[in-house]
Amino acid sequence: MPELCLLEVHAHPDDESSKGAGTVARYHAEGVRTVLVTCTGGEEGDILNPAMDRPGVVERLPEIRMEELKAATDIIGYDEVVMLGYRDSGMPDSPANANPASFAAAPLDEAVGRLVAVIRRVRPQVLVTYPQDQSGYPHPDHLRTNEISEVAFDAAGDPTRYPDAGEPWQPLKLYYVTWSVRRMVALHEKHLELGMESPVSEERLARVGEVPPPTTIIDVNGFSRVTREALLAHATQVDPTSKFWFGLPPEVMDGLHPFEEYTLARDLTGRRPLEGVEDDLFAGVRSTLDGSPAGGSPVGGVAREDR
Repeated sequence: MPELCLLEVHAHPDDESSKGAGTVARYHAEGVRTVLVTCTGGEEGDILNPAMDRPGVVERLPEIRMEELKAATDIIGYDEVVMLGYRDSGMPDSPANANPASFAAAPLDEAVGRLVAVIRRVRPQVLVTYPQDQSGYPHPDHLRTNEISEVAFDAAGDPTRYPDAGEPWQPLKLYYVTWSVRRMVALHEKHLELGMESPVSEERLARVGEVPPPTTIIDVNGFSRVTREALLAHATQVDPTSKFWFGLPPEVMDGLHPFEEYTLARDLTGRRPLEGVEDDLFAGVRSTLDGSPAGGSPVGGVAREDR
């Protein structure tokens, strides 16, 4: 069977650690090739750890953020990290949005072409990105990350598009990584149970309660610590005293809803319509690649000359 490959597309260094790190660690441990695309260098990130807010850090922040990314991805278990090459666009309506080197200011066709070239080279069956709805955190780079991922998912398999970007390759599944409502509730309730102040406000609980239920839930039991350790590797961006990430004892946090959740956005495996909740990002892919019936005709996940 061809090598399984998972490609994650994130906006900034540290996003790979706060979103789906346990999932990547699990698949890497199982022998799946794991590749990360980071769209920007995170140059506009604030120093959120008071211990790192000192002379010599701000001046070297872009370089330091690359060092932190290397440390975090080594912890998670990424086999390859690709920088898409854009500058952090900053928060909405900030001066950084207008910087011609920023991700938000980049021509869409150019940015899609860069991602298509990565997809065709590494040949993932599964691509993970952000959801279209970013109303809770409308960062320009998160919005653009979704946009290029959606377009590149189709363009990578089309030989008439970006002909100089390599041999066409069609991924089979596209997922959106989502915040787990159940994990947020469990975090809130565990703090109260232990007589601690919850870092999750009632307003935030109400907001996450509006998130549609996930289509896919990945068991990351045994890999939960990876998120904590990878986040701490981003020493400029993550405050180690954060009650949200580190307020509970590690042994409690690791066992607190050890699942990560996703929404299946595209499925080209040819299997029957999804019923219930998946427990594997490669569900339908494995049977397609080994020739077993998947409930229909496979239409992707291979190099194609005609489409």
